[in-house]
Amino acid sequence: MRFPYSRECVSKIKTVAGRRWHPEEKYWTVPHTEGAIAHLLSLFAGEPVEVEPSLRPVVVLDNREPPPEPEISEAVALPPRLLDQARLAIRARHYSPSTEQAYVAWIRRFILFHGKRYPVEMGEPEVNQFLTHLAVHERVAASTQNQALAALLFLYDKVLNRPLGQIEGVVRARRPRRLPVVLTRQEVRAVLDEMGGTPRLVCALLSGSGLRLLECLCLRVKDADVQRNEIAVRDGKGGKDRVTMLPAAVKAPLQAHLEKVRRQHARDLARGQGRVCCRTPLPASIRAPTASGPGSGSFRPRRIM
Repeated sequence: MRFPYSRECVSKIKTVAGRRWHPEEKYWTVPHTEGAIAHLLSLFAGEPVEVEPSLRPVVVLDNREPPPEPEISEAVALPPRLLDQARLAIRARHYSPSTEQAYVAWIRRFILFHGKRYPVEMGEPEVNQFLTHLAVHERVAASTQNQALAALLFLYDKVLNRPLGQIEGVVRARRPRRLPVVLTRQEVRAVLDEMGGTPRLVCALLSGSGLRLLECLCLRVKDADVQRNEIAVRDGKGGKDRVTMLPAAVKAPLQAHLEKVRRQHARDLARGQGRVCCRTPLPASIRAPTASGPGSGSFRPRRIM
C-alpha cells in the first residue's frame, strides 16, 4: 500500500491497532487481517492510495461506520515506547543515571515543543527550531543548550538509527567568560567552621581531595584507605577509576564517621536489612544471603555518606 506523505495520513494510520513503523526501511506494517485492512482502506477512502489487489477485502465498504478495530493477540508484539527505547539504549552504553535522566527529559521536551509529533517525522529543521527557542526565549546557558543537542543527537543516531545531517543556523547561547572565585584558606576554614556533622565532612573532602559531589556522596567504606592516605574513586566521570589523596585534617573525623556507619550497619543487619542498591547487578552465581558478624559489610557496596 502506498500513499502520499502528510501529517493527516500518518495520524490516520496510527489509529490502526497493531501498526508498526520501521525507521530504517521507512514503511508501516499492520496485522494481515481482514478487519485491519478494511479499517485501513476506510480511513483512506477518497484519497490517492495504491493498494495491491490481493490485499483488498472481498466485501467493499460503503458509507457505514468502519468496523471495530481487531483485538491484538498476544502473538503481536507492539513496539516499546520511545522514551523506554531511549532508556534501554542509554543503559546498554553504561551511561550514568544522571545522564539518562537528563537525556530523557530533553527528548520529552523536544516532542512536547513540536505538539507531540513523533521524532521520525521531524529532522534537522525541527531540531534547529527547538535549540534556537532555548537560546532566544528561555535564555538557557550554553552548557544547557549543548546538553539538549547531545540528547537529540543520541535519539536520532542511537535510538531511531537515523543520524541527523548538518544543523545550520542555530542561535547559540552565549558562553560568557567569568573569572573564577577562589576562596583563601582562611575563608574556607571560616565556612567549614559554620558547618557540622556529615555536611562538614563532605565539604572538607570536596575541598581537600578534589572529589566531585556525587563521587563524594557515593564513596564506599572500602574506597577510603586511611593507612595510605588515599581515596579510590570508582566509576567516576567517563566511567573511569582514579586515586586521589586523603587530607590529613579529615582522617580523624572520617574514622569516627566510619565507626558510626559500622554501628548503623550492624543494627541494620540485626533487623534483617543491611542491603544497598547496586546499579550493576551481580551474577547469580556469586550472590549470597545477607551475612552477619564483623565482616558483614566487607564484600557489599556500603556508602560512607
